[in-house]
Amino acid sequence: MELIKVEQVGKKIKDKQALSDISLSFYKGENAAIVGETGSGKSTLMKAIAGLVQPDSGKLFLEGKKILGPDEKLIAGHDSIAYLSQHFELPIHLRVEQVLEYANTLEPGEDLALYKICHIEHLMKRKTHELSGGEKQRIALVRLLLGKPKVLLLDEPFSNFDNIHKNEMMQMVQEIAYRWEITCIMVSHAPKDVLSWSDRIIVMKDSEIVDDGTPEKVYRAPKNQYVAGLLGDYNLLSSEELYKLGVSTIQPGAQYIVRPEAFHVTLPETANIKGKVLNRHFLGFGYQLLVEVNAILIRTFTQYQYLQKGNTVHLQLAEGDIVAI
Repeated sequence: MELIKVEQVGKKIKDKQALSDISLSFYKGENAAIVGETGSGKSTLMKAIAGLVQPDSGKLFLEGKKILGPDEKLIAGHDSIAYLSQHFELPIHLRVEQVLEYANTLEPGEDLALYKICHIEHLMKRKTHELSGGEKQRIALVRLLLGKPKVLLLDEPFSNFDNIHKNEMMQMVQEIAYRWEITCIMVSHAPKDVLSWSDRIIVMKDSEIVDDGTPEKVYRAPKNQYVAGLLGDYNLLSSEELYKLGVSTIQPGAQYIVRPEAFHVTLPETANIKGKVLNRHFLGFGYQLLVEVNAILIRTFTQYQYLQKGNTVHLQLAEGDIVAI
């Protein structure tokens, strides 16, 4: 079910085009991530959806009703859309329980369940100025959720967290959004973090949308080199190089993206590529290998500890893992 509709939205900020004719739809219960380099328009799009930025052109709708911008209403924002950025504020010198009480619109018991999911029960008697940065972030998020919004917008809210706390917060948001069927849209400056979190990834560059699809689609079949680089390592190979690797069904003069894991380490009898390991780096979950094949350098992954620098390695590459750009 379509919940949010963005129709040909444009916006200039200080003579720079921040959004160029953006059209999108978001659906009920969806977890969507918006990624892209700094200045690509991610935050401006989020603020327009939240009703905090007035578009120069186009319209936005929530459940078929226009989302009014700050030029169209006295107090900017929308009651059913919660927006949290890394630059949030909490009332000072109040206890956490007071801050949350003022925002609570939930039925009795629902709030306690939310506090448990978010692990904040032990913070209730503390004053907001006594909290750590991570604890303040949790309280700010819970305060928004107590309004039971239909849409939760997260604009790089966890960018200052370490990986452990960031993953914990993202899993927490995912669980709450699933339980309450909240549509959640997150802007991230670390696209790799959202691969396992999102149902959909939207890639922006220079105020435009350049890719949009499931995490698997955007990762495995990126529209261009920019999208490929945002989401992880890749090999950029010419048609001539692929031909030397034994791939014949290619277009002369084209370039191709091949993810490192597409080169599968295998047995000699099932391999279609043989190379020499030039270098090996430990990644925790396995090893990244730099392999030379017919004077071509490729990167691949393996979990085999026996492969060392100087070893011969046998690889299998499926033509379905080769993406033209």
